Amino acid sequence: MGTEDLAKAERASDVTFLDGDRRIRRVSEPEPEPRSETAAKQWIDRMRYFLTVDPAGCLVAMDGDEVVGFAISQNRDQLWFLATYGVLPDRQGQGIGKQLMDAVLAHAGDRPGMFSATVHPGATRRYRLAGFMLHPQMRMVGTVDRATLPAVTGLRDGGVEDFDWMNRLDRQLRGAGHGPDHHYLLGANRLVVSHTGGESGYAYIDDRGRAVLLAAANPEIAQQLLWEAFASARGDTLVNCITTANHWAIDVGLAARLDIGQEGYLALRGMPEPAPYLANGRFL
Repeated sequence: MGTEDLAKAERASDVTFLDGDRRIRRVSEPEPEPRSETAAKQWIDRMRYFLTVDPAGCLVAMDGDEVVGFAISQNRDQLWFLATYGVLPDRQGQGIGKQLMDAVLAHAGDRPGMFSATVHPGATRRYRLAGFMLHPQMRMVGTVDRATLPAVTGLRDGGVEDFDWMNRLDRQLRGAGHGPDHHYLLGANRLVVSHTGGESGYAYIDDRGRAVLLAAANPEIAQQLLWEAFASARGDTLVNCITTANHWAIDVGLAARLDIGQEGYLALRGMPEPAPYLANGRFL
């Protein structure tokens, strides 16, 4: 992938994931819609960032001038992650996805790997054949019952001065620090941290009050951080990428009167489930 491919890759991504969302939509859920202009720009900006940090992991499949498939992966120290991957619906079943996956796995080398996967049957089959364990994920959605919010203490806003210990915590939980990704995430989110007496944890909270990445030394700190996100939520909120090793998040969500549902898989190879940890679907 080059920067000249970004707009075409975004359009291919939108078509691919819109088709997938429509296929798996629950009857009670609203009809999926194409990305907004703002969301499309955010996608392009994020992929441009990945191109800057680790361009060899960013690949597209082309048919003439058309992007028909894409796989954006990144190496961070001794960890590989897949940020996004897909093939246009009318090009699936032709071996394009396998070629892309083989190429990004070659980029990974012998690193452990992780990514958040949909329930698309062809894709999940390919992931399993590539040696990934598929850990079911849950999500919690709804409006926080503000009467349930506890008093949360011991937290503060974080900054770049916290990145060293945050990367050390990352290495304990997932085998590698987020490195430059912390700078990117801080630019778009509020960072809340707990770092007293060796009891560490952090959460990035977006402008809608959603925890988009959370890591902690123990479940108690993780719950405090998630409650802080709930306290800043406006309207409906979402907690996703919850694996079975992270039931502490289910307990908080249920206490806040959110509804629980199933949501794809966290695919892992060569590493255990990170916990206490809520992955970011794009930065893992």
